[in-house]
Amino acid sequence: MSPLTKASELKKGMVVEINGMPHIVKTLDAKSPSSRGASTLYKVRFNNLKTGQKLDESFKGDDMLKDADCLRTQVQYSYFDGEMYTFMNLDDYSQYTLSTDELEGQLEYLVEGLEGITALLVDDQIIAIDLPTAVEMTIVETAPGIKGATATGRTKPATLSTGLEVQVPEYLEPGEAIKVNTSNNKFMSRA
Repeated sequence: MSPLTKASELKKGMVVEINGMPHIVKTLDAKSPSSRGASTLYKVRFNNLKTGQKLDESFKGDDMLKDADCLRTQVQYSYFDGEMYTFMNLDDYSQYTLSTDELEGQLEYLVEGLEGITALLVDDQIIAIDLPTAVEMTIVETAPGIKGATATGRTKPATLSTGLEVQVPEYLEPGEAIKVNTSNNKFMSRA
């Protein structure tokens, strides 16, 4: 029997079974109710991993979803050849490829050599990846650091090596490495 996951514990990239088919969580939006006693609603956009069709569903936090029966293995991001992204299995060095469309919403975090990625396999075919919680990236463009700015001070936009834009503390400079949370696009710390 496959384990169950509460709707409130869903994360982008998780794979659950809906109507007997594996679906990957693409976007997740928690809507807190305005009235007392009402429960938070989770609006989830899934992609059917067999057909590619989108499916929008709403759940209460304690609704249970069945985890899809798929194999999870650790991979490292190797390279992009102009069309496909290649990942290498760290156990047996076999390679898997995914297209730009299949990696929608995750591309901004793929830096060469990135480890800590979990590949989801169904029948030995890669269907999706689950990114690590934090990814180390380099700031390529941001306003110059402000002398005397404190860690609790204001933020400014910074563009990272993959084109991802995040808000960072004012004291950071271009060229600095930072850690970014992959589930919410937020600056975590200096790397």
